[in-house]
Amino acid sequence: MIFIDYQDRRPIYEQIIERFEKLILTGALEADSQMPSVRQLASDLSINPNTIQKAYAALEQEGYIYPVKGKGNFVNGNLSLHQKKKEDCLQRLQELLNECREYGVTTEESLKMIEHVYGKA
Repeated sequence: MIFIDYQDRRPIYEQIIERFEKLILTGALEADSQMPSVRQLASDLSINPNTIQKAYAALEQEGYIYPVKGKGNFVNGNLSLHQKKKEDCLQRLQELLNECREYGVTTEESLKMIEHVYGKA
């Protein structure tokens, strides 16, 4: 489910946040399903539980998970998170396409790449 890339320059807790965000937004972790406990995940990944706690705190602050006292953390079923992530992604794509245009990448080249990524080429 979660793996750590020790070659990645980003802190481990950021990698954990990113992995869980993707799992939640793609539906791999269903709404209201229980997250792994801090201790269990820390043990599985062989990392400090404080690192997991830091990641869970950030996920809670961003609205991806919610705590239930005495029971653990659960996946939030808020669909607006998915919409926000989609809008952020489209904004980054627009910025990248503007940069590509500045470097002379044509519309046809951009469309060809988009079709390739979406499997239509």
